[in-house]
Amino acid sequence: MKIPKRLQPLVDDGLIEAVESQLMSGKEAQVYVVRSHGERRCAKVFKEAKQRSFKQAVQYQEGRRERNSRRSRAMAKKTRYGQKEQEQAWLNAEVDALYRLAAADVRVPKPYGFIDGVLLMEMISDAEGFTAPRLDDVTLSAEQARESYAKIIRDVVKMLCAGLVHGDLSEFNVLMAADGPVIIDLPQAVDAAGNNSAEWMFERDVDNMRRYFGRFAPELLATDYGKEIWALYESGELHPESELTGCFVHDTAPVDVGDLMTVIEDVRDEEAYRRAALNRGDEPGVEEAAEEWQAAQKER
Repeated sequence: MKIPKRLQPLVDDGLIEAVESQLMSGKEAQVYVVRSHGERRCAKVFKEAKQRSFKQAVQYQEGRRERNSRRSRAMAKKTRYGQKEQEQAWLNAEVDALYRLAAADVRVPKPYGFIDGVLLMEMISDAEGFTAPRLDDVTLSAEQARESYAKIIRDVVKMLCAGLVHGDLSEFNVLMAADGPVIIDLPQAVDAAGNNSAEWMFERDVDNMRRYFGRFAPELLATDYGKEIWALYESGELHPESELTGCFVHDTAPVDVGDLMTVIEDVRDEEAYRRAALNRGDEPGVEEAAEEWQAAQKER
């Protein structure tokens, strides 16, 4: 086929020997089957920000760290330079996630390099050597569904142990390869510890997989791995080989509203004393405020 403009520099540099066909075109990128270093690989060409239709970038970017302070300030102020750097950070996210997850033994496409907005990576094949289909395009037996679901659950555990949540996991972002399901499309991967929506996204990812595989093995619909896994993660007890039950006991104990309001009032009082101390203009004032607050607590 005619070489796409974005791939021509890689062809000129010898990184790509030939472009065989276009594999898919989505909201984020176009993917081509190419020959590279004597084997078939995929070249994922990311679209520019103005051409993308992914609308929730801010929610997904929360918690991503930017080490360069100048770049971070520019991104926050949304200057022209900052927008350019924000775009580059967004594009780098999938590459970083792929390398990080491959190192954590998560079944994702192996990355081979990222050059000028083009990601070279492993082409995922089915048992016959053809391009692997998405889960949405396959029909599974009950046993296949149970086995694939177990593999996906194990991989999301490994992802979480590596500090990442996919954020958009569904039957459209998983390929059925010869060796089982392969997780793809990670530009929106979020930091599990730094994103306030991480828990919700993680449970949504797992629930999407439960509903899909439950079509073929209805007993899977009764599982609740999302909450179970996240509870282990929050308590610091999650590791790649954690034994899971698929069950989660919800806390149904009533909330003591009185105790909760007392805690809230204590926090408000402490903040008020802290602000008063700061208004005095010196550090000793902060210590005095703390002492005043503690004294006030004893008088209650």
